[in-house]
Amino acid sequence: MASVALVSVLGPDRVGLVAAIAEHLFDVGVNLRDTTFSALGSGAEFVALCELPAGLEADDIEAGLRQLPDLAGAEIRAIPYAFDPSPGPAGSITHRITISGGDQLGLVARLAEVFKQYDSNIVRLEARKLGSAEGGLYVTRFAVFIPESQVNLCLATVSNTAGALGLDCEVEAGTL
Repeated sequence: MASVALVSVLGPDRVGLVAAIAEHLFDVGVNLRDTTFSALGSGAEFVALCELPAGLEADDIEAGLRQLPDLAGAEIRAIPYAFDPSPGPAGSITHRITISGGDQLGLVARLAEVFKQYDSNIVRLEARKLGSAEGGLYVTRFAVFIPESQVNLCLATVSNTAGALGLDCEVEAGTL
């Protein structure tokens, strides 16, 4: 199996940022596995598991990315990935849940506790405060693995928790 590195870039958001990173990684022979990108306010974060070709090390990736003008001022890290890059069963997505409404202090903590209670794994999480032009809503999206035996109870509890807080809850079953 090829060696795998975790590459993360945190810096100012700008047009072409993903293109610059992905092009560089392609040029040095890296194959992207799980990859995420998020604009975070005026900043941005790119995180990827990267399969490295023979002879290329994580330090080489980091040094190469530091040379890119588009990454000026960014915090760049590339380290060997010590975990199995292939997800186990709890890494698959069985449901996507969107909670929206007014901003609620502790919302993510409350819902994360519900998932834990039902042995469900949060695979992906996105929480975002929309601007006033978009209604000013707080939108939280969970992509989760819920064991089949826990689906009904877990989803009912998530829905009840959202409802008690005056929030909307939408559930979509399925995988990526």
